Amino acid sequence: MTAFSLLPGLPASQIENLNELGFHSMTPIQAAALPAILAGRDVRAQAKTGSGKTVAFGLGVMQRINATQGATQSLVLCPTRELAEQVTKELRRLARFTANVKILTLCGGQPMSAQRDSLVHAPHIVVGTPGRILDHLKRETLRLDGIATLVLDEADRMLEMGFRDDIDAIISHCPSARQTLLFSATWPQDIAQISQHIQRDPLSVETDDVSALPAIEQHFYETGSREKLTALTGLLSERQPASCVVFCNTKRDCDDIANALISSRIDALALHGDLEQRDRDQVLIRFANGSSRVLVATDVAARGLDIKSLALVVNYQLSYDPEVHVHRIGRTARAGEEGSAVSFVSADEMIRAHALEDFLQQKLVWKPVASLLSVAARPLPALNITLCLDGGRKAKIRPGDILGALTGEAGLSGDLIGKIDIAPAHAYVALKSEGGRQALKSLQQVKIKGKTCRVRLLK
Repeated sequence: MTAFSLLPGLPASQIENLNELGFHSMTPIQAAALPAILAGRDVRAQAKTGSGKTVAFGLGVMQRINATQGATQSLVLCPTRELAEQVTKELRRLARFTANVKILTLCGGQPMSAQRDSLVHAPHIVVGTPGRILDHLKRETLRLDGIATLVLDEADRMLEMGFRDDIDAIISHCPSARQTLLFSATWPQDIAQISQHIQRDPLSVETDDVSALPAIEQHFYETGSREKLTALTGLLSERQPASCVVFCNTKRDCDDIANALISSRIDALALHGDLEQRDRDQVLIRFANGSSRVLVATDVAARGLDIKSLALVVNYQLSYDPEVHVHRIGRTARAGEEGSAVSFVSADEMIRAHALEDFLQQKLVWKPVASLLSVAARPLPALNITLCLDGGRKAKIRPGDILGALTGEAGLSGDLIGKIDIAPAHAYVALKSEGGRQALKSLQQVKIKGKTCRVRLLK
């Protein structure tokens, strides 16, 4: 690993900030891409979620921001609102070393009027989804003629979701003399074509080859389609994972499987594109808080999922693309941790299994499914509950304000309180299930900064 302090061009204040954030040495993608990024060169990189790519392009973005100029100087395009908000959060952490850098998230599912008001004074950095960015360009509430750095994050998913025309339209509003950084978890032909179209002599960085796969224990079970649900229930009952993502290929399967698991007293949530944005946000918050042990999701919906330690990934159905399979299972082995992945394979999916074996260049480890079918079903209750409090970032509420109110006026024990997330209009608090539900009975409202806030349980 290489120390950030060895990078030419990084100011001492940013290096000090990185040390405070716990970033002492670079990940492979950062070591390979950052020298070129900081030098102003275009870069296209193959890197999955959790590889440190946001810090890689984020440091480059910060280097080219002039906070004294009131113009939008950097644009980061993301496929989903969840990923955009995750990127914004990381960029704000990187921006702590310098004053007065304004970062704004522009995504669908939020009122246009509030975004328009925020754009009256141009943000230095905009992070958003293609559709909403294009809406603002058409309304002339956003200008991109001062862009110094353009970032396409998870470009493969943006193309899969049909954003190619929107991306082309957005780029037409950007100056040609800019730095363009393109990051993609997979490397289909379309990515090479779009890179050739929008980048100038880019450095190509590929750190996610098969030989560099993290330490993931993979097991495969050949099973009939009608046996899969019983096998999944047996697997979850036997392992009792603290957290698990089950990947499906269709939205309908997500709902059906989640409902079936709930019927077996296994706490589960479904995440797919048919959910309203507010419901998707709350599903992600509940899962991240440990208010559900199992998330059943499609690939696109799970993008932007930021779980530091994921115990188990299950492929209820194999992906059609071996690279997507690698991306799925990579979620369970981040930052050097070991991970576990299980795949259920029906007869009509066997051709995908053979393709995966060729791609991984290793024999798949097959286990008898009878060992799971015979496991007696056991409940898998949530470890925490999640409270939703009225009042958030717009009310200038901070995590410390909430912690003080809950342990002070509300009288909750500090060891009951877990993760606190602040959204624009709400705050979300994780409480340990044991003791938390009892405390909730007497906690229908609480005063924060002298104002009464309603409290409810997310369900």
